[in-house]
Amino acid sequence: MNTSRNDATLIYIAAFLRAATVSLVGVTLAIHLANLGFSAARIGLLIGVGLAGSSLATVVVSLRGDAWGRRRVLVVLTLLSAMGYLALASFTDTAVLLSLAFIGMLNGMGRDRGAASALEQAILPATVPDDQRTWALAWYNLVLDAGHAVGALAAATPTLLTRVTAVGVDVAHQITFAMCAAAMLLAIALYLVLTPGIEVSSVSSRASAPVDPRSKRVITRLALLFGLDSIGGGFLNSALISYWFFRQYGTAEADLAVLFFAARVLNACSHIVAAWLSRRIGLLNTMVWTHLPSSLLLMVAPASGSAVIAAALFLAREALVEMDVPTRQSYVMAVVKPAERTLASGVTNVTRNVAWAVGPSIAGVVMQHVALAGPLIIGGGLKIAYDVLLYRSFRHVRPPEEEPT
Repeated sequence: MNTSRNDATLIYIAAFLRAATVSLVGVTLAIHLANLGFSAARIGLLIGVGLAGSSLATVVVSLRGDAWGRRRVLVVLTLLSAMGYLALASFTDTAVLLSLAFIGMLNGMGRDRGAASALEQAILPATVPDDQRTWALAWYNLVLDAGHAVGALAAATPTLLTRVTAVGVDVAHQITFAMCAAAMLLAIALYLVLTPGIEVSSVSSRASAPVDPRSKRVITRLALLFGLDSIGGGFLNSALISYWFFRQYGTAEADLAVLFFAARVLNACSHIVAAWLSRRIGLLNTMVWTHLPSSLLLMVAPASGSAVIAAALFLAREALVEMDVPTRQSYVMAVVKPAERTLASGVTNVTRNVAWAVGPSIAGVVMQHVALAGPLIIGGGLKIAYDVLLYRSFRHVRPPEEEPT
């Protein structure tokens, strides 16, 4: 068990570094690209292409991650992420950036939900007993959102660089993205010292064993519902929300950094509340009845008359919106067999990533040609539909720890 705990600690630290870079880029990416002359539609396209690359990587991980070796796969994924950040630091040509955004799985969502995260979610439940599974994932997501908070605050780095050095805004952004690449190299060093205990034993026999029909049905239904949720989430990514504040209220980049820092702190705290609440009302109830009101709060934000009110509604939303994350992950891991966890995590995550890749491209067009706040209304509506359908479909499917004794 000590080895498992050490591995979990290394995963937490590496995940923190990755989440910090994702959050930083989520706040600064659209503004950097706008400074280069990109339209809202092209910004949305680049974000979508990066997420498409992440989706493909998650498919590969779900099918072959255990066979190739979890540690090796984590290292390769992180190296590709470093390449994506270096591309932002080095190139301005649209075609080149689109290609490298795909290869580097560039994430403009502001939240770390890629292939590496999917694999870590499959690893962590094996390090604790079943009744501690939700707490292990809650702490994992707290670490992720702590990284998101630090990364959001670090989004002020370009502004600070322009004030204390002679570099321009574009160069300051490029230096910041290079720093993100360096952080990924540090994460690789952490993955390299993970023990063989994280690997799946008897891979060949497991890989050839068919998935239980019940598990297949559950995974398919959950994946489809999570896909609907993520299409809505694609309309509400950090890059476009920060762009909305920037265009609607003229909010400065440094102020956006503080706002998203506060949002990520609220996200982080909400994971612990979610783990506590789920023991009292159940995983599914926690997922639905915290997630649904969060969408309503964001849909109201465009009607606010000032940046302060809009920011308050946004922060209220952020205090609730992430409470479904550790509970959702724990629920998925609980309703399938342990040998099916990598597949279940991969399939549900890739569905979310594919849907995320669709949302930003459409949202960018909506912002440019329909209404600046259009993505907030559309995204919130799709998420509410997901909550209702999820509850109706799974209210009778309980994880083992919630079964009556």
